Amino acid sequence: MALRGARSEAEKQGDGHDFPREAQVDAYPAIENHGLIGDLQTAALVTNDGTVDWFCAPRFDSPSIFAALLDRRKGGYCQIVPDGTSYVSKQLYLPGTTMLITRFLSADGVGELIDFMPIAGGTATDVHRLVRMIRVVRGHMRFRVECQPRFNYARDGHELEITPDGAAFRSAGATLNVSAVRRNGSLVHPEDIRRDDNGLHLTATLSTGDVGGFVLETQPDGPPRALHVEQILAMFQQTRDFWRGWIGRSRYTGRWREMVERAAMTLKLMTYAPTGALVAAPTAGLPEQIGGERNWDYRYTWVRDGSFSVYALLGLGFTDEAEAFLRWLNDRVQYASENSAPLQIMYRIDGSPDLDEEVLEHLEGYNRSFPVRVGNGAAGQLQLDIYGEALDSLHLADSHALQISHRAWQHVARVVDWLCENWDQPDDGIWETRGGRQDFTYGRLMSWVAFDRAIRIAQRRARPADTARWTNMRDMVYRQVIQRAFHPKREAFVQHYDSEVLDASLLYMPLVGFIAPTDPMWHSTLCAIDEELVADSLLYRYDPMASPDGLRGSEGTFTMCSFWYVDALARAGRLDDARLTFEKMLTYSNNLGLYAEEIAPTGEQIGNFPQAFSHLALISAAMNLDYQLDHGAGWVEPVLRHGMATSGR
Repeated sequence: MALRGARSEAEKQGDGHDFPREAQVDAYPAIENHGLIGDLQTAALVTNDGTVDWFCAPRFDSPSIFAALLDRRKGGYCQIVPDGTSYVSKQLYLPGTTMLITRFLSADGVGELIDFMPIAGGTATDVHRLVRMIRVVRGHMRFRVECQPRFNYARDGHELEITPDGAAFRSAGATLNVSAVRRNGSLVHPEDIRRDDNGLHLTATLSTGDVGGFVLETQPDGPPRALHVEQILAMFQQTRDFWRGWIGRSRYTGRWREMVERAAMTLKLMTYAPTGALVAAPTAGLPEQIGGERNWDYRYTWVRDGSFSVYALLGLGFTDEAEAFLRWLNDRVQYASENSAPLQIMYRIDGSPDLDEEVLEHLEGYNRSFPVRVGNGAAGQLQLDIYGEALDSLHLADSHALQISHRAWQHVARVVDWLCENWDQPDDGIWETRGGRQDFTYGRLMSWVAFDRAIRIAQRRARPADTARWTNMRDMVYRQVIQRAFHPKREAFVQHYDSEVLDASLLYMPLVGFIAPTDPMWHSTLCAIDEELVADSLLYRYDPMASPDGLRGSEGTFTMCSFWYVDALARAGRLDDARLTFEKMLTYSNNLGLYAEEIAPTGEQIGNFPQAFSHLALISAAMNLDYQLDHGAGWVEPVLRHGMATSGR
């Protein structure tokens, strides 16, 4: 999924102790040195040095308010950091929550910055709050606070009004209030706040037991309002209780519980509650190669990603979330059915198909990785595999008593009929390359899945359908893949019919039941992938030198494919290899358990962050590997995986 965008080195890292001062302006924090917070409608990234350097509002796909992640000079940020002392910073999540704690340790004292966003709920709103609570747990510490918003991707100017209770930033299209929190009965006084490049700057000293901070509020209904410590603590408790109550519903109790639960909460953070749509990532423009052009906007919902989420959500016991996404998906299927049109590969989180792409010429990009793109021109590509993923998720849900309604089934059947007419044509492929359409094997594989799952639903529920035609198409796809996608010299299934190139997406073949994991054709394919695409547990998607994709440069290994590899190894009976590979992959997360899209040759994370695909694949691999370690190789985790019986064989 990495090449998600339209057309079109060495990374510097700062010491992390003094964000955007002119002397530090070239020092970009590593992508992985961030934590994610959110309120189920939007999200923010916070560095391990207390800087919010990415925040869009009121939705994931809205223009940014802070975007220093993409331009240190121009993007905008909000920083809270110790002032005038040397310190070490560390980050962790409050256990069982998405509330981020940044700890500052110095000779003078120990302070904590707690960042969180109160839950916005299931009704879309323009009002969002980002709470930045400061407390000192030992000694005393002076903090420096800087707030420099840059609205609309740093394209709109703003006015600043400083009041006794905080400050208000007003642009043509948005307003941001910064409200002070009372501490020890006093307020931050207006004379303590000074303007700094049309932003605010202040310092404040806190001692052991003191609690202070600020609340950033978008589109407020009035001027800044000072808050008492009791109010901010109430927000803290409500947010904490929400997350602990939510993750407490998880039924995963396996070997890697902490990592699985963190991945689940990360996926929840990337879900837009009003519609149930899952964004591929909450960021835009982060490069797959430092200095390269593969810099796409991922703040949208791919049919593929969302469909994969159904398996992970149902496996963990989060039925409500799976059902919410399926409603969103059914609406997209209905639109395609009523307009006799193909499914679009991605949509906005509200279901809109409008994803016009533009380049933000005024931003230099992360570590000068230009261009910075917003919108996504790949939305118009033909990717036939999405029908398989969509039907697979519907079939899995139907197996879990989330039955498809009569009206929804009519639309599903029409879409399957459309696929009957269109499956046997070149498409753009899962990786959204720019090398031209091909007869991609993965697209054919998932077309087979689409027909197979549609037949199963029709037969299980006795629904009206042209199952004879669908069966014929399913068998035609199967025979074509076996005859044309298996390269006799390579002794492996290849990327497309006119190629000798291997492709990691084909690891999905045994996972969907197309081929037995013990089949000699698959065994030789897996051996070829071992030799050519695997680098010590890490997998490249394909070799762009051998299969030009229409873009300059290279990329790192693809985290999702590495977790698919774990599953493929386990199903092939290589349980020791599977477990070691999985454990190695866990070492590549950041210290908070988060994954970007890819891993660079240096081991650093690159690409948009955090990436839904990576966390979805981690959950699936953990569930399936756990089960097979307990029951023996060849068993399938009992979540009715892809229609197989709960006995698992």
